[in-house]
Amino acid sequence: MILFLALLCVAIAIAGFTAFLIFWPLTLVHVRDRHAAISAEFGPGAFLKPAALGWLLSGRYRQPRDPALTGLATPALVALLTIFAGLVFAALLWLLSVVMA
Repeated sequence: MILFLALLCVAIAIAGFTAFLIFWPLTLVHVRDRHAAISAEFGPGAFLKPAALGWLLSGRYRQPRDPALTGLATPALVALLTIFAGLVFAALLWLLSVVMA
């Protein structure tokens, strides 16, 4: 049962990854088109750059006061946190199953 729950957590992480693949590129395109200073900070190919992901995780997308940017970046942040949480819980459940065996 524990390994089933761990597999379910991996499935949740995959769902988060899918949502991240939808919202993060849309956020980056919006930043490129409407916020040149932020786009210059990221540089080209910002999809997995630590600076861009740190910007997302720290919530600095709220600073420009752009509701469209916030509307795109918030689901991307939730999806990224879902990926992390799903993988962490899956690893913890797997470790629990190893310890109990």
